Amino acid sequence: MLEIDLTGGAPEAISGGLFRLPATRTYTGLVRSLERSLEEKTSAGIFLRLGSQNVDLAQAQELGAVLGEFAKKKIPVVCHADGLSNATAALFLKGCTRRWLSPAGEAETVGIAAQVVYLKGVLDKLKIQVDFLHVGKYKSGPEPLTNEGPSPEAREALEMTLASLRDGWLSLAPAATRDALEQGPYSPEEAKTKGLVDALGYETEALADAKKLAQTDATQAVFGPKSGGGSSSQLADIVRMIAGADDGVGDRPHVAVVPAQGAISTEAGGPFESSGITSRAMVKTLRRLAKDDAVKAVVIRIDSPGGSPLASDLIWHELIELRKAKPVVASVGGMAASGGYYIACGAQRIFAEPSSIVGSIGVFGGKVVFGPALHELGMNSVTFPASRAPGAGERAAYLSPLIPWDDPTRERVRVLMQSIYDLFIQRVAAGRKMPEDKVRVSAEGRIWSGPQGLERGLVDEIGGLQQALAAARKLAGLAPNTPTTVEGAAEGLLDLLSLDAEADEARIAQAIARLEARRLLALDALPAELRPFAAALGPLLAGETVVAALPFALTVR
Repeated sequence: MLEIDLTGGAPEAISGGLFRLPATRTYTGLVRSLERSLEEKTSAGIFLRLGSQNVDLAQAQELGAVLGEFAKKKIPVVCHADGLSNATAALFLKGCTRRWLSPAGEAETVGIAAQVVYLKGVLDKLKIQVDFLHVGKYKSGPEPLTNEGPSPEAREALEMTLASLRDGWLSLAPAATRDALEQGPYSPEEAKTKGLVDALGYETEALADAKKLAQTDATQAVFGPKSGGGSSSQLADIVRMIAGADDGVGDRPHVAVVPAQGAISTEAGGPFESSGITSRAMVKTLRRLAKDDAVKAVVIRIDSPGGSPLASDLIWHELIELRKAKPVVASVGGMAASGGYYIACGAQRIFAEPSSIVGSIGVFGGKVVFGPALHELGMNSVTFPASRAPGAGERAAYLSPLIPWDDPTRERVRVLMQSIYDLFIQRVAAGRKMPEDKVRVSAEGRIWSGPQGLERGLVDEIGGLQQALAAARKLAGLAPNTPTTVEGAAEGLLDLLSLDAEADEARIAQAIARLEARRLLALDALPAELRPFAAALGPLLAGETVVAALPFALTVR
């Protein structure tokens, strides 16, 4: 019987730092472990240990489908959780043949809703001015700062997307339990009565039940802290962990999975100190994979709200170059929105789950002006332009938070944003091999669910990482059991400090000082799942004028 331990999660990417998480402990490693188990046909049963861990809805959909393949083969799939959320309850209902819940747990299956906080009233009272522009009538990113409520376009787009997400979520459950999914939260006893779980008990009891159903006492940990075997020494384990070793494919033909998770920026160590996608690290990884003859295909696994248009374009270009040499497939997790979708269009094929968010083809930019608020406190600012030409001061200080834009400067920013938006359209059209006019119909900053994106040609197929890997192998002419690796680990210390190997002591000291100064703007106070969305606005504070970002989270719990 195979044991899967998700109590520590299944992150999309290899973590950085000295002690890196092995690639086998990533989400890709989990999917690959389940694939191999299906191929080998040697498992007598599955025991899934969830604890209190949550997974995002896109992962729940894929894992539910993969576990369902075992169930179709009459292999028992026993799952235990200390508590259930919207997403994990759907995962259990889709993939588990027997579902256990801890006696003191609860099933927080309450349905899906979105909340947006609008700050205009507070900013007006504080005399803080907000000057933002956007290209695309559905590009509603600035509205929480500029409006007291949603525009009709923003409401329409969000409500339609939420309805599509809800349909995909409910489709994971049997018809008899769909109503119950939206009527919680439930006590354990109520969850059992409603058919969300089959039994109440502790993990040890669920494991004993799984062994009984599988008719075996022999177990093998295929994912989690205990996976990987126990025969090697502690020193070997440490070395393997530092190296981030995967399956040891060496020079054998294989498929490389490149996680692209978080906000997109040009450099590491940005103002928000948020781990994410940097064009420098990503370009370096993609160029290395292009030259590696053992890498026969690449799957880029995207979960990003976007960020810097410049960084997105650099990565898009590198993907286009890479796909001239070998197949490139995009797999969308939670979202490929705005700059995230910009990147996805560099692939030959795009896979997305029903709950994935795609599109948001649009840009916005602007600044918050504190000058009037400071004036209320008795502080005044004066701009001294070097030129005496009309409007010289407004142009030279156009990024200053002390003065608002005048009309000519605002028009210059609008022209700049329009050019970036037009380039975004061109990149999507080129990558997707679609006429620009067809792209514009689905653009304007509007977000779409996976199925909606499929209808509009923004997505090629509905499916998860497993389907994307299968497509990559097929495009490369590889066997179905061709191994995979996880590439593109988080940047090292020199990358984080924006240094190279030749940096001297003075440059290193300066870089560390810059890094410490930037940490003052860290988003550590925000919940972890919200940081990428706030960090997507980081390029504005770093000096860029425009962002291609979705600055809010749609996280199904």
